[in-house]
Amino acid sequence: MKKLFNYITAAFFLSLVLAGSAFAQNRVKTAAGVVEGASDRNTGVRSFKGIPFAQPPVGALRWQAPQPVNHWEGVREADQFGPRCMQNPIFGDMGFRSNGMSEDCLYLNVWTPAKPSKEPLPVLVYFYGGGFVAGDGSEARYQGESMAQKNIVALTVNYRLGVFGLLALPELTKESPHHSSGNYALLDQNAALRWVEQNIAAFGGDPKRVTIAGESAGSVSVSAQMASPLSRKLIAGAIGESGSLMGTLPAIPLSEAEQNGLKFATFAGADSLAALRALSAQQLLEVSAKRDVPFLSLNIDGYFFPKAPAEIYAAGEQAHVPLLAGSNSAELPYMALLGGDKPTVENFQKTVRKLYPDRSDEVLKLYPVATDSEVIDAAQDLASDRFISYSTWKWIDLAAKTGGQPTYYYNYARPRPPMRAEMGNATPGLAGGVVKDPGNGMPPLPPMDGAIHSAEIEYAMGNLDANKVYAWTPDDYKVSTVMQEYFANFIKTGNPNGAGLPKWPTFSSGQRMTIDVVTRAEPEKVSARYRFFDQLNGKQ
Repeated sequence: MKKLFNYITAAFFLSLVLAGSAFAQNRVKTAAGVVEGASDRNTGVRSFKGIPFAQPPVGALRWQAPQPVNHWEGVREADQFGPRCMQNPIFGDMGFRSNGMSEDCLYLNVWTPAKPSKEPLPVLVYFYGGGFVAGDGSEARYQGESMAQKNIVALTVNYRLGVFGLLALPELTKESPHHSSGNYALLDQNAALRWVEQNIAAFGGDPKRVTIAGESAGSVSVSAQMASPLSRKLIAGAIGESGSLMGTLPAIPLSEAEQNGLKFATFAGADSLAALRALSAQQLLEVSAKRDVPFLSLNIDGYFFPKAPAEIYAAGEQAHVPLLAGSNSAELPYMALLGGDKPTVENFQKTVRKLYPDRSDEVLKLYPVATDSEVIDAAQDLASDRFISYSTWKWIDLAAKTGGQPTYYYNYARPRPPMRAEMGNATPGLAGGVVKDPGNGMPPLPPMDGAIHSAEIEYAMGNLDANKVYAWTPDDYKVSTVMQEYFANFIKTGNPNGAGLPKWPTFSSGQRMTIDVVTRAEPEKVSARYRFFDQLNGKQ
């Protein structure tokens, strides 16, 4: 009986020691105070959610550069996502796990490996997509748990959206110490990178080995952070999934952005900056959803962007870091080009002549169609190039010429599988969204011959299981394993290649990697199309 008592006592104290050890590992001291995260019971990965990296941008701080976070006393719980930034429900593929929505939204999330490493680990900072009007770091497709299992410290970062992240006004420019306004979304991202530089070592990460990545607007953000003198020394590598400043959501002159801001103020019924700041966040959000409200853009503010981003890259003034980027094989469906017209040779040629009245013959040679059966692919290619594929290539092209570091180019071609049976009569929508009622007047998309915009995210981040919409197959897991390995290798070494993977040549070799069930390097056949777009845009 005494032996049994001693055994139970010893086991009890051992459990306390182990619990105390785990408890200690889940507490991390940041520059602003101590945070306490949680460990996943299955993987052991530690997560720290909802860590503030700047003061809430509310009241007088609305439309100002993010300010350093205030210190706190005691231990701050970091076991749930912070609020997502103010946004309207636009995209059907966004599954938020955030703690509501608020103008107070500048929070980040960190995932670290289960076991502390003797050496500082590489770091991944991921910026979400959503056109700078939607998105959140809590979305499961971006979560860093799978990357943490590969000995990478992974983060997702919130940044202000829409009118809160992009509004420029003469009054804002005047009150700014940098004589700039707008670009608050990008300044938030920069503040997060500065937080990483200051704090990531406490989480086991190496502040000198930070790779930034993102998809769509997140990819545009990566190209922006590379270009800005505020951020380019804070990063060691960059990954872009579909999009760059060189055509997708481009930065406009500050004066033009200010005029758009004044028009927005008119829509809001506000005659001054003070009147705009007096409006509630919800009121501003409602104004931004009005029909014909001005579109707000990134701008060349003389501070975050000293000059046009394309000029920065052409001059080789961007961050000289390895770059891995690419786009999907079917970023947009053919209807984005043809509208409601049937995919016939006649309709395709008619559309091309309307879009390019002076150079339609050249376009038709670059996107040739001889029969109606070829129209869908040609229209899909042209729609995708106009939307995002060309701008992604242009970024890589410029970086390869002036960056002095290896660049790697991909074409992601794996279509998503069919939806799960329990999804009922829902059909896929654009950008991975879901149309839950096909009878509501919105026609469902036809089966895609390729990968639609955003289709690669779960594969690249190792998060297929987090998406319950699609009936993933062994081939999908195969593609995900390969793509994530490429990304992980690049984050660790600046080179995607590794044991057991098909060899990925650099962009300068004239090849790109097609990522699919059979992943392979192929001669890239798109540069002739994109040189034509260079001519159209005066970027020869």
